[in-house]
Amino acid sequence: MGQLQEKLKLLPENPGVYIMLDKDGIVIYVGKARVLKNRVRQYFHGSAKPSKVAAMVEHIDDFYYIITPTEIDALALENNLIKKYKPKYNILLKDDKTYPYIKVHTKEPFPRFSITRKITKDGKYFGPFMGGIRCKDILDVAASVYNVRLCTVAVGAKPKKPCLAHHLHRCLAPCAHMCNQEEYALRVKKAIFFLDGNYEEAEEILKEKMLRFAEEEEFELAMDYREKLQMLSKLKLKRLTSINRCINADIVALKTNRLYSAVNVLVTRSGIMQGGNSFALEDASLSDSDALTAFLLQYYSHHEVPEEIIVQDFCEKELIKSYFKEKLGKKTEIVIAKMGAKRQLLDMAEKNAEEYLSKVVDKIRHKNDMTKNACERLQELLSLPKYPRRMECYDISNISGVDKVGSMVVFIDGEADKNSYRRFKIKTVEGANDYASHQEMMRRRLLKLGAEEEERFPKPDLIVIDGGKGQLSAVKEVFDELGVTDIPLIALAEREEEIFTLYSRESIRLKKEDYALKMLQRIRDEAHRFAITYFRSLHSKRNLASVLSEIEGVGKKKQISIMQKFGTIDKIMQASVEELCTAEGIGPELAKRIYEYFKEKL
Repeated sequence: MGQLQEKLKLLPENPGVYIMLDKDGIVIYVGKARVLKNRVRQYFHGSAKPSKVAAMVEHIDDFYYIITPTEIDALALENNLIKKYKPKYNILLKDDKTYPYIKVHTKEPFPRFSITRKITKDGKYFGPFMGGIRCKDILDVAASVYNVRLCTVAVGAKPKKPCLAHHLHRCLAPCAHMCNQEEYALRVKKAIFFLDGNYEEAEEILKEKMLRFAEEEEFELAMDYREKLQMLSKLKLKRLTSINRCINADIVALKTNRLYSAVNVLVTRSGIMQGGNSFALEDASLSDSDALTAFLLQYYSHHEVPEEIIVQDFCEKELIKSYFKEKLGKKTEIVIAKMGAKRQLLDMAEKNAEEYLSKVVDKIRHKNDMTKNACERLQELLSLPKYPRRMECYDISNISGVDKVGSMVVFIDGEADKNSYRRFKIKTVEGANDYASHQEMMRRRLLKLGAEEEERFPKPDLIVIDGGKGQLSAVKEVFDELGVTDIPLIALAEREEEIFTLYSRESIRLKKEDYALKMLQRIRDEAHRFAITYFRSLHSKRNLASVLSEIEGVGKKKQISIMQKFGTIDKIMQASVEELCTAEGIGPELAKRIYEYFKEKL
């Protein structure tokens, strides 16, 4: 603590970012400050702190800071460092969903309309759509009423043949030169007006078409248009009568019990309530304003920033507004709602957040038992030199001796980090040699240590092998060959769920209810799933016969019979013995052999 006190005295009065480290040098918290000297000292001095902050301070062994020109730059750097280090005590929106948007490709001469979940700067977006509203239904109405194109066909100098959409009166077919740019632009303008929430014209056109088809006794088409009208009616019911139609706002509210927090986001577009979502947060922010700021930055890195965000009075309004403008190029109004319809919406978001918090507290505690607490228990059980924050697990999928594949999955603090997963196509091993395949995969992985690529492949705190003593010994040979002595290595055998280590001949057996065992099972099963997925993607690209020919009794005729019946290797893998018997020429005995072949290898 003496060393920390000396460093506290040297803190500058500049804006910047501070990074807290534990005794193993792991980043556990990243924060931003207007004045570094004042903010960092608050953690070690002053009044009583929230429970989560106090728990973090106990684990702080060191810290460092980075000075930035402005507080906005500090905010941007903080957000980037949180994404990079995924600190234990920061807000991490791992379960965040991205909702669909309708995109108008306005940069194209004849703009097309599409559904997307990724926001870029090359078009106009409408949404997000949630709460049972389907983008496909909205686009279907736009095509039926305004005849805008939904396809990806390029509109070039040479006309193409009109497609079915044109013949069904759902597209003006600019690709076939059936309309000019001015005529099509007028339809696009009307479709955009419709997507803005102005449904009256579309309703009239749909009603007219429905009645016409009914008179012509085209009842199926008439019913289709009736369903479209019903969908628009449901949308109109979501309109908030007290809100101006021009309001495109997100309403964001945070509630906390000083240990956990919850945020509710309500989405309104053109005065219509699109829906909302709630998030459970664990963080060690010193204030509600810090927690809300961190949430807003992470949330809007995955979502379209609306024209307006309605927030509580503790929000750092001007800082957020300036950040969106300078860093994201978005002119967004940050509104502190105090009265009227906007205040009512904020009250609704606060109630949702409060209710969600009351329901998820037990879930958060259970999640901690299954993740971070399980990691701490594993460290104790295996006498690991440090907390196993980054765990890597490896598996081989080997069916036919050809196209052998391996997988590496990564868990951070006991949770899957899917962006760090890696796949290996085994290149040097002949035949179905599981040990040698593990050795090749591990050699390729360990050679990344200390290389330029180490930032993408950080050193793990624990490596888990899917297998038993044999696989563990084979991988240990590679560790010895490369002189790697500072990464703990274990294996988990599936049959009896035994944990094998390098320091004991006896395996470790944990009770099936033990959270540490459940975590190891999760990472092992995830590695197995990921390897099989890669295997399937490879084998779907080549003749299934090359796999089936490995099975005794499956000749060319029976290979053809099985392939005609099931079509893909995926379906063959999932078929039961009874289902396999339905293929011509496949009896019960052979069906059982095929079933056991895939079951054994997978």
